Amino acid sequence: MSLSVAGTATIAPLTEAEVARIRADFPALAEIVNGEPLAYLDSGATAQRPQQVLDAEVDFLKHSNGAVHRGAHTLAGLATEAYESARETVAAFVGADAEEIVWTSNATDALNLVAHGFINATAGRGGAAAQRFVLSPGDEIVVTEAEHHANIVPWQEVAAHTGATLRFVPVDDNGIWTVADAAGVITESTKIVAFSHVSNVTGFIAPVEEVVALAHAAGALVVLDVCQSAPHRTLDLRALDVDFAAFSGHKMLGPTGIGVLYGRKELLNALPPFRTGGSMIETVTMVSSTFMPAPQRFEAGTQPVSQAIALAEAVRYLNAIGLDRIEAREEQLADRLLAGLAEIPGIRVVGPARGVARAGLASFDVDGVHAHDVGQFLDDKGIAVRVGHHCTQPLHRRLGLTATTRASAYVYTTEAEVDRFLAAVAGVRPYFGVSE
Repeated sequence: MSLSVAGTATIAPLTEAEVARIRADFPALAEIVNGEPLAYLDSGATAQRPQQVLDAEVDFLKHSNGAVHRGAHTLAGLATEAYESARETVAAFVGADAEEIVWTSNATDALNLVAHGFINATAGRGGAAAQRFVLSPGDEIVVTEAEHHANIVPWQEVAAHTGATLRFVPVDDNGIWTVADAAGVITESTKIVAFSHVSNVTGFIAPVEEVVALAHAAGALVVLDVCQSAPHRTLDLRALDVDFAAFSGHKMLGPTGIGVLYGRKELLNALPPFRTGGSMIETVTMVSSTFMPAPQRFEAGTQPVSQAIALAEAVRYLNAIGLDRIEAREEQLADRLLAGLAEIPGIRVVGPARGVARAGLASFDVDGVHAHDVGQFLDDKGIAVRVGHHCTQPLHRRLGLTATTRASAYVYTTEAEVDRFLAAVAGVRPYFGVSE
């Protein structure tokens, strides 16, 4: 199978030989777990890091470490230059300008930054420029039933602080929603539409352009969670016409402790800041303060300097491989996962059916065996997967499940690892004595 993009030639997926060469860059993949070679199928939770990314962070800390935007000495200047260069690299990766990229501690932090901007604006902060973010009773915030908690709970807080109503787009028995479902919930009262580009549970790829058009036609702002798409497919956030977007470094071969908020520059400059203190101010008196323009206005305190530099190196690494080829490869692996799971009795896979576009992951329930037991059984064989509700309790509740097991692929995943995983899953029910 190959990925076909309208108006372009068919994109060749990464080959097994290329993946083998890529794997040599990842020290963690050589680990032995419980006496078995590690098969890492949990990249949807956190990705492993190539040596190039590890080296970039260590090299900065060894030779150029300094406080950014402070001081006039050489190391401070080198650190500031590297820090802002990293911002430019990440901005280009998602089709944005550097001023539209805010460093945060993770994607959850980025989503909270936006949410609390609405809360602060409603409380009277930010002046006339912030009026577009003011909410009141009668206004509505729309999310989907499939969202990660990071894109539900902050909006619950916004609703509690402002009197706005939180509504949700329902999903079907497979965890899928449609443009028609969204159109049935978005109204003239909608002020915010927040949803994930790719579901971390079902692998469902949202119809972003159509939902953005619906939201903007209603006068609403769009907040897109791209945690599961930024690492795996080419993104142009400006072309998608979203107003804000958030993703994390650690899911895309980068370090923990850094996330990214994208926002249209006119919106970022109008949004009241969430955190205050050093680095983000223009003038401070004993009674009042003024704030820097974006992105600095949202980067209070000591910045994640080495993490930003390492994330930029991860971006360069992914660019060198090619996001289109990574996406095509993962499409193949997703099909292999679905085909294999379909042959195993007692397995229920959630999400799009085989043949429908989905991300390179599969979440499933094993009849008669709890997901935690499935995960332990696989771990004993050196296979790392995610188990639990994946921070999506409402979605699992809608599906009639308390937990699922998720296998997720990435640029370094081999067909042999997928096959080894499938063979192990086939042994779960017999091992636990569950009858057919």
